[in-house]
Parts: sequence; structure tokens; C-alpha cells
Amino acid sequence: MSTFEDRETAFEAKFAMDEQKDFIARMRRNRFMAVWASSKKGETVEQARAFGRELVKKDLQEIGDDDVIEAVMSYLGDLTTEDHVRLKLVEMMSEAKLQMLQED
Repeated sequence: MSTFEDRETAFEAKFAMDEQKDFIARMRRNRFMAVWASSKKGETVEQARAFGRELVKKDLQEIGDDDVIEAVMSYLGDLTTEDHVRLKLVEMMSEAKLQMLQED
């Protein structure tokens, strides 16, 4: 194999690994969002888990965060604003990535 092919293979492997980590972080973030939303409603842990599964499914159906934001907004109704949900989404993604770094 040439040096160019070696570098190409290494870049492809790194890209695949980064995509996998991003996927795991997004799913973890969605579960964190479900816990946050459920706690705002005063729900049980089981209800939070059920909503977390729903958010994960929603996120797998469409690319981007809009579907997750819409689901959380619908779930919470008047208990929050879209801006607050977007802010929490960013916070929860940071927390998910931090936890993943600490696990490595």
C-alpha cells in the first residue's frame, strides 16, 4: 500500500469512529433531555425512560435536532419555551460528550 492509501484508510477509520461517537453522544443527550423534561412535569423515572425511548426513536427518523425539539415542546406544552429547550439541548450534548471523555 502506498503512503497515500495508508493515509486515506486512516482518515476513513477516524471519520467512522467520530461518527459513532457523535451518534452515541446524541442518543445519550436525548435520554438526558427526557429526564429533564419528565422532571419538569413531576413524572416518575419509568415515565422518563419511556419518553427517552421515544426521543431516541424520533431522532433516528430525521436528521437534525428539530424533531427532538418539537417532541420536547409537545411533551412539555406551556411549561417551557423553544429557546429554553434549545439551550438545554446544547447543555445536555456538552454533558453527554464530557461523560464520554471521562469514560475513555
